Parts: sequence; C-alpha cells; structure tokens
Amino acid sequence: MTAATTTAQPITPELRTWIVEQASAGTTAPALIESMVRSGWREDVAVDAVEQVLRRHLDQVAQQQGQPPAVPVPDLALDDSPRFLDAGDRQVEVLMSMANPRVVLLGGLLSPGECQALIDAARPRMARSLTVATATGGEQVNDDRTSDGMFFQRGEGDIVQRLEERIARLTGWPIENGEGLQVLHYRPGAEYKPHYDYFDPAEPGTPTILRRGGQRVATLVIYLNDPAKGGGTTFPDVFLEVAPVRGNAVFFSYERPHPGTRTLHGGAPVIEGEKWIATKWLREREFK
Repeated sequence: MTAATTTAQPITPELRTWIVEQASAGTTAPALIESMVRSGWREDVAVDAVEQVLRRHLDQVAQQQGQPPAVPVPDLALDDSPRFLDAGDRQVEVLMSMANPRVVLLGGLLSPGECQALIDAARPRMARSLTVATATGGEQVNDDRTSDGMFFQRGEGDIVQRLEERIARLTGWPIENGEGLQVLHYRPGAEYKPHYDYFDPAEPGTPTILRRGGQRVATLVIYLNDPAKGGGTTFPDVFLEVAPVRGNAVFFSYERPHPGTRTLHGGAPVIEGEKWIATKWLREREFK
C-alpha cells in the first residue's frame, strides 16, 4: 500500500483492491484505517476512503446477487465519534453505534415528563395493533404482533411536533417524509416477532403502499417507560438486543428492501411489567 502525501490523495485502483482484499480476509474497518494511518494517511481521509470503497463494493456484490439498488437513507452525524448530538432543543447522547447494519442507540431523546405525556395522550385511543397487509395494501391483525397501539397525526400536539423536529434534525431527513408517530403498549407476554420494516417488493399490495411516500428507509423505536423484565428490541442477524430504557431510542436504516440489510428485528416478550414505545418510520419521499 502506498502512503498518502496529501489530503486530496485519490483512491487508486491499487488502494481499492487492497481495501477489498483485506476486508474480505476478515480485517475490520478500524484495523484498515489504523494501517493506513501508520502508512502516512490522515485519519479522516483514511476513514472516508475505507467507507467509500467498502460501500461501493458491498453495493456491487448486492447487485450481483440480484438485490434492489441502494437508495439514500437518513443517517446521524457520527463521523468524528461524538458523545452527544445536537437535536435542536436538547443534546442527545450516543450510547452505541454499529455500521452494518446501521444501528445507533441514542440516550435521552425524550425527557421522562415527555415520555409520560405521550403515554397519557395515547392511552385513551389504544386498540389492537394492526400491521400493513402487503398482499392488499391495507391493514390487518397479525398474530406475530400482540400489542395495542394508536397513531398520532404528523405534528399533532406540542410533544409530537417537538419529537418530530428533533428526529429531523438528528437524521437530516425532512419531517414531511415521516409517517405519523405510533405508540404501542405491550402487557406481560406480549411481543412482536422478528420482521422487516420495509415493504416486500414481491408482494402484490406493495405498489399501492409505495404511492404514499416510497419505501420505508429508517426506523426509530423510542422507549417511553422501563419494563421490569424483558421487552428489548432484538436484531437476530447480528445477535444484538437493546434494553428498553425510558427516553432512549434505537435508530436503524435500510438502504434496500432486502434481508441483506440485516435489519431483521423484533420486540422480545415482556416478562414482567409493561412496555410503552413510540415508533417513527421514515420514507423516501413525502408521506401523504
């Protein structure tokens, strides 16, 4: 590998090949970056080069496998590994981040008082949760989802509007591209078995669903209370479970509607107590 001499060092075919070969052999991205820095690269330039090469390589592999092309997705400003992110009216803590799949755990997206206010506003409107019926484009009761839920209209009430503004600032994604905020209530034993949030292109009802704003491209699951036991958000493909802590949120994005995104996730059964969450789905375009 040739050392870099300027910050404008181009990504040569030789460098691209070296990065792909090293990554294919099991070398992690941080180890690649460290090796480049030792060879004379500035760290920020090395980070950009590795990310660019690997993203392009993964996209080429995905297309060779017949996966849909990747689309732009919301993301958080984590390039310089900040401890906190500016959400406008509050600072949100970065508790954990993962690159592939893109999963970020945020601390303190909502205050305890805001969490309780959302629960209080949602409680009188709760009903058995439905899921999108991709076979028809409508909604249906799903035995895999044993919770009660309701939807707020986008911008409905001060708390919902503040939360949507925070999410838009954190993700760089327009408020109008978000679906209405959903609040869910899980009693003991209730769960949501592992699933994907994007709409399956192979299902006959998907074109109807996509007319309202395109594909879903990112999700935020926001925890409104602290269950005594159970109720975590699981990502089976990467053996990750996020504990439900009041005010925290887990963000994840998916750049194509395909299992290759490794965004299979579920709500683990509540073992003791109850769980309240709010879910925000972000679409490609304005959601109508």
